[in-house]
Amino acid sequence: PLNRPLCHSLRSVKDSTRKLWERQDAHDGDRARLFHAVAAHVDATTVLYPGSWVDIAASIAWPDVTYVDTDGNAERFFADSAGVDELLVEAGAANRRWRFVPSDYTQPLPLGDGEVDLLLSCYAGFVSEHCTEHLRIGGWLLATASHGDAAMASIDPRYRLVGVVVRNGDRYRVQDEDLERYTVPKTPVVVTKDLLHERGRGVGWTRPAAAYLFQRVG
Repeated sequence: PLNRPLCHSLRSVKDSTRKLWERQDAHDGDRARLFHAVAAHVDATTVLYPGSWVDIAASIAWPDVTYVDTDGNAERFFADSAGVDELLVEAGAANRRWRFVPSDYTQPLPLGDGEVDLLLSCYAGFVSEHCTEHLRIGGWLLATASHGDAAMASIDPRYRLVGVVVRNGDRYRVQDEDLERYTVPKTPVVVTKDLLHERGRGVGWTRPAAAYLFQRVG
């Protein structure tokens, strides 16, 4: 079930909950800045975040997020629902809807087909292979490159690259022009699913980006 919206009084965040968030947010809002740049570029309300650990920056940027992880620390973190709500209030994101699913995202999840507007794949493996069914046609996938999912989505006919997230200092913006420059391998290689699975990581591209934004077209 979804957590209840925060009401009348705030309860103190458990020390363990705050410490986990401070560990996740070690770069002082960097992930939230990235997510805010993407949120300004896409029309998304509902978000699925497989392999999220305790990264509630997604709820700072979007109003309705489903987090999925098998990590015990993540489960304990989200079990402190009032504490999570309070952390979000401190970040200026009150009354957010969220839920945590303690599951392996490669297994069936309690979501329907096409239920979410945005799928997040941040350093968590090949999320798009297993969770695309939950993303609506026309919805977006935000993927990082290091664990291979940006490369995987680049060869998936269900997706089209529509933007890249570029960084300038501590600021991010979404660029939607000259995108072909961002998927050129440093060394000649034919990118295939088998290659990516064998490597277990992404492809080195000549012009890397902070993240890659794809739209589901099929």
